[in-house]
Amino acid sequence: MGGIKDKVAIMGTGVTKFGEIWEKDAEDLLVEATYEACKEANVDLKKDIEAIWCGTFYDFSGVAGTNFSDPLKLFGKPVTRVENYCATGMDAVRNAAYAVASGVYDIVLACGVEKILDQGSRGLPGIESMFPDPTLTMASAPGMFAMAANRAFKEWGWTKEDLARVAVKNHYNGARHPKAHFRREITIDKAMNAPMIAYPLGLFDCCAMSDGSAAVVLTRPEIAREYVGDEYATIKASGMAVETLFPWLRPTETFLSFPATAKAAEAAYKEAGIKDPRKEIDFGIVHDCFTITELLDYQDMKLCKAGEGASLIKDGVTAIDGDFPINPDGGLKCFGHPIGATGCRMIVELTRQVLGKAEGLQVKDAEMGFAHNLGGPFAVGAVTIVGRP
Repeated sequence: MGGIKDKVAIMGTGVTKFGEIWEKDAEDLLVEATYEACKEANVDLKKDIEAIWCGTFYDFSGVAGTNFSDPLKLFGKPVTRVENYCATGMDAVRNAAYAVASGVYDIVLACGVEKILDQGSRGLPGIESMFPDPTLTMASAPGMFAMAANRAFKEWGWTKEDLARVAVKNHYNGARHPKAHFRREITIDKAMNAPMIAYPLGLFDCCAMSDGSAAVVLTRPEIAREYVGDEYATIKASGMAVETLFPWLRPTETFLSFPATAKAAEAAYKEAGIKDPRKEIDFGIVHDCFTITELLDYQDMKLCKAGEGASLIKDGVTAIDGDFPINPDGGLKCFGHPIGATGCRMIVELTRQVLGKAEGLQVKDAEMGFAHNLGGPFAVGAVTIVGRP
């Protein structure tokens, strides 16, 4: 069976500002991102869009297709609500892409939205819902990833300064993006001396919760040319892998790698025909929910060998002017993380980068890039590769 390489075009993208957006609700954000994407694609939402996939993680952002149909007043068409932990937005794009590639629909829309910050809680709301069995161990999100950091410190000699370099790099990039949650640079000292959250992860090692929405219009390349000429990108591959909800109870778990990421990357590279991602791809966007996650992502995405992730950032390889820029938009760490929207926003960034239309820092000569999501307790890995047609 063939994959979807170059069978699906991204011809319209939209994204709101991410952050503490008190003056807008989830519906406002979704409408804004959707209409921006439709305008860019030169399509009429009600006449041209045949089906929609909308990602929301939390029930207060919507639990059915009505989370899209009501705010957009788009009734009588198929709308599917998607939820897959932090990979929700990318999974929405994945499902929509398969629908187009199959020939069932000509033009569809994938989107994601989350409105978290007005829920009146500290930390992730309702995290206990991740663990339905009261007899099994529950950990906070920082606690989950702190285990990986401590293990890497012991096995490879990584330090808090290595983690701080990730935060400094991503804040440098995000500070230059008009839609990022945090538009401020930080220093190594500031990152290393910040309040401790879950050792060794401090405040600046953790991404923020944010409000926001993103959307993309998908079609086939021959249709895209009718609407936008050559101003479109194509999906080269989409890989996904799902592991266990309880990695700390699995004897084989090393915490030195996230198996879901590695397997999703392997599937995506195979579909795209990528043998050496460091040479064949120009840049990447990784799920830096915590600084340790980005360093391990380098390794799981086959940009370097195990134990070399810290050296990659120390040597400037992943800086915006490095050989392989990572998170030119600031990543989750600085751009923000409204869970249902994040994966879709990554696809927006990939598309704009390869078209030379980045709103923030532009990767030089970008022709192909990957985006990676890691959802839940390392449970869901998703990788999408986007490039010029």
